Amino acid sequence: MTNVFPSNLMTPEQVADYLGVSVETLNVWRCTKRYNLPYVKAGRLVRYRLQDIEAFVTSRMQGESNA
Repeated sequence: MTNVFPSNLMTPEQVADYLGVSVETLNVWRCTKRYNLPYVKAGRLVRYRLQDIEAFVTSRMQGESNA
């Protein structure tokens, strides 16, 4: 089977590893909309865009100086 997803799309497993959370945590975040973490849904497959994951991490930064 050929991978039809662009290379910048990540699986929930890859995102969970990147963020240091479990796949189940990502599932909860999606279902409850706890965090604004966009995802792509194609049938039953869920994928995340790398740029959205990076923006999510940046938006969660704490303690940075605004100067």
